[in-house]
Formats: sequence, C-alpha cells, structure tokens
Amino acid sequence: MAWAIVENDSVTRIVNTPSAVTINGVNHPKSIYTTWHADDLRDVGIFPYREDPVDGRYYNFGEVTYSIGATSVIGTREGTPKDIESIKQAFINTVKSQAAAALAQTDWMVIRQTEGGTPVPTDISAYRAAVRNTSNEKEAEISALSNINEVIAWDNQQWVETRKVATLDEDGNTVYGPETEENTVTISGLYSDWPVDPTKDEVDPAFVSRVPE
Repeated sequence: MAWAIVENDSVTRIVNTPSAVTINGVNHPKSIYTTWHADDLRDVGIFPYREDPVDGRYYNFGEVTYSIGATSVIGTREGTPKDIESIKQAFINTVKSQAAAALAQTDWMVIRQTEGGTPVPTDISAYRAAVRNTSNEKEAEISALSNINEVIAWDNQQWVETRKVATLDEDGNTVYGPETEENTVTISGLYSDWPVDPTKDEVDPAFVSRVPE
C-alpha cells in the first residue's frame, strides 16, 4: 500500500514504504502507518494513494497529476505514445522469429529431400507454406497500423473461444462435452491464428474453436 502526504491542499510526497515523515513541521514515526486509524492519518495529511497505470508497452511515462478526495488520493500519470515505427518493427521481428522457429522444426526434412532423400510429406509442405503465408499476412497487418490506438487494438484482439465442458464420469475420469461454453479471450495478433504443426501430438481435448469477436 502507498500513501500520499498532503500539505496545504497539495501532495508533497508519495510514501511507498512506511518511513518517518515530517508534515507541517511535525515529526511522525513510521509506526503510525500501521498503528493509527485511517481517519487519524488523514487528519495529519496521510491519505491512501492509488495511481492509475500507464501501459509501458505503448506509452512513455510522464508527469503525475493528483486528485485529492475526502478519503484518498488518486494519481493520474501522463502517457505519451512511444514511437510507432519502433513498436511496429519490434512486432515484425517477433513475427519473423516465430515463423523461423516454426519452420526450423521441419527444416531437416527439406534438407533431406534436397540431398536426394525422402520427399517432404505433403502435409508438412502445406504447413510450411501456411507458416510463411501467415507471417507475411501479419507483417502486412502490422505495416498498415497508423496510430497507437490501432497498435493497441491489434496487440489486444478479442476472440470468442468455444470449449467443451469438462465433467467426471462414474469412474472419476475427466470427459469433455457434449456441452460447450464460450468465453471472450484477449490474444495479441503476434500469437493468434498460426497454423497447427502436424508433427505435434499435443491436442487440447476441450478446444472446439476460436473466432474473432
């Protein structure tokens, strides 16, 4: 918990850890934060403090303005948008890295074929093409972003996910369905809608579908 020190109707200090403080010329030990009643603390100018957050992924931190209420102080920090092109380039780098990592899993099959060995299976070739297409599509989407609001929306996409309801059978085993439930989930465009690697055996038994909201 944090506290704001208020003197003459102005916030003069934010206290994040209990410590001795001088308010209007009167010295107070750090013990008052835990031993005094909230009303008594406010009487000497010590108010609970909360600061409205600024998302550091998209904004640079600026100055704080304070709103002094009857029972608490709220700080509102100014946020100035970060450089859009730098954010977009970081997004593109992430997309490229993900595509490269996905393709690396089956590169050995391509190398084997080029050296006269077994041809790459059809499903693997299709998957590799889908990875490249997805990467290109995401890069195009990122390049088209023109302001910080579009960046935030792309990085926080809303999807409706349908999953089978898990229940226990008479033997205590987990079974899924036939009932389903829908939930809205937030997924970055960086990680959504990549093709499924056919070499992976991991299957989520509850998953049914995920579509844009």
